Amino acid sequence: MRPAWRSGCDSLPIGPGFDFIIRASSTDRARRAPPTLSAPLLFQPTPYALYGFPNARRLASVASPHQQIEVWDTPQLGRLFTLDGRPMTSVGDEFIYHECMVHPNALAHPAPRRALVLGGGDGGAARQLLRHPGITRIVVAELDAEVVRLTREYLPQVHGGAFDDPRVELVIGDAADFVASTEEQFDLIVFDLTPPDSPAASLYTPAFYAQLKRVMNPAAALSLHLGAPYFHAAPAATLLDGLRASFAVVRTMGAFVPLYGSLWMMATASDTLDPAALTPAELTERLAARKIAGLAWYDAEAHAGLFSASRAVRDKLSQFLKPSR
Repeated sequence: MRPAWRSGCDSLPIGPGFDFIIRASSTDRARRAPPTLSAPLLFQPTPYALYGFPNARRLASVASPHQQIEVWDTPQLGRLFTLDGRPMTSVGDEFIYHECMVHPNALAHPAPRRALVLGGGDGGAARQLLRHPGITRIVVAELDAEVVRLTREYLPQVHGGAFDDPRVELVIGDAADFVASTEEQFDLIVFDLTPPDSPAASLYTPAFYAQLKRVMNPAAALSLHLGAPYFHAAPAATLLDGLRASFAVVRTMGAFVPLYGSLWMMATASDTLDPAALTPAELTERLAARKIAGLAWYDAEAHAGLFSASRAVRDKLSQFLKPSR
């Protein structure tokens, strides 16, 4: 999963129409909380920025062994869930990043067959991977079984039946342990994890990328989230530096994601594949050949913009990036 920020303090006054940031109480953390009446749900990416939903309704709050999981319903984006107060996925805009994280690499690969999703307990990445007819196996390595259970119950549109497909294997446990123990080889790897300042921090390092290369086929590629460059340029640059030290071809992607309240950056990394080099004609041909239709965000026209960072973003990142080799 994704953003590195969380909802604010227990009782932060906001202003007219916004009474307080909603936080789970200690009682909620001890048991499943009942649904709430309409209330604000706000997120604070930095001490100086605040955004959210003035009228949200909490549907569930569960303390798993790993984190606090909450499901909310909003008029703007429908149902969404948070992990430890951080926005993760909503039914209203999940297609943006799930399509971007899957299809550029999958279409750059001539014939992807096997994919590994690190995290991804909501099933959105697996659902997009299954659109490619050559896919024969997907492993979803998700730490928290409660994420899978709650999103299947409350956000079924996100997985769209992916977990019921025989090509998909759900492995509950630490993704790093799976990578260390498996003898399988994969064509596509999707990082759909909690952010680098979480317990998943060790998976965003060159040391882990080196382990991943052991399970990546020669023409394999991975994708991951970098975050919001306007809020967290330095951490995004650190992630980019780690990727560039580990892979020959690294490309950034950017799309506005309403749930995250910002331009959202992602990246692809490979030693051979370069999805940014695909032309609109090539993409259109490959989408047609694979009979992929009905995408909500990604197509040949959107592809060019996805890989074109604005000068402002490039300048912001360049303040923190190491000099190119």
